[in-house]
Amino acid sequence: MVLKEALLNKPIIGGRAHSMEEVREVCSQGLPFVEISLDDPEGVEKDLQELLAIKEYAKIDYLAHYPNEGNPFDPGSLRHEFVPKIKELLKLSYRLGIRKGTIHFWMDKRWAQHDLIMRKISLLDEMVSYAETQGVVLCIENLSERYDSFKPAFDAIPSLRMTLDIGHGQLLARENTALGFIRNTFERIAHLHVHDNHGGKSVTDDEHLPLGEGIIDYPGILHEIIKKGYDSTVTMEVKPMDMPKSCIYLKRVLAL
Repeated sequence: MVLKEALLNKPIIGGRAHSMEEVREVCSQGLPFVEISLDDPEGVEKDLQELLAIKEYAKIDYLAHYPNEGNPFDPGSLRHEFVPKIKELLKLSYRLGIRKGTIHFWMDKRWAQHDLIMRKISLLDEMVSYAETQGVVLCIENLSERYDSFKPAFDAIPSLRMTLDIGHGQLLARENTALGFIRNTFERIAHLHVHDNHGGKSVTDDEHLPLGEGIIDYPGILHEIIKKGYDSTVTMEVKPMDMPKSCIYLKRVLAL
């Protein structure tokens, strides 16, 4: 269904689900896709048949949201623990018919040393290549990074794509950093996360409010990316109960 709507050259709005209960709740809203948490291979395997049954019954697609990387400064544990886990989850993604997934792999050059970033880019390249064998487009999500922190990874990995989290862009920044990504790396953006907040400098400031309840200039930012030609997926990263009003807000801004 997502592919069918994408052919209309319009953004496609879906919702985020962190649990099976939320998967069912988001599906009940009639959205075309659900971005589901794939955190642990054993847990996903346990839920696999139910996920497939829901997908068939609701006629929806799944996108994947993979787990946090753990200690971002420890390439050894990333190599021996995180990368193998992601590969197992990519196999399960294939079985679920998932074609796009988001990964956290922090590489903010303001705090991470150059050698660490280069080692992480090598691991990211391995994961992106493996994702391609499973038919999954792997998208790195911005956390605290500005666009220039991702440039070495984009230069080294031609098939790496990006999930632009507009909510994260409001944190640790005077101007929402989404604008820098849109202006400088638009061709890599394959997915959007939208949620609102009041800015700030810590994880606790990442409020995930309904759109319009924070300070983010969504009309300005979304108009900027639409002018560039963006027509792919948009996940509302808000509570399921807040999705209907956020969806109305999005459709009004996007003129859908």
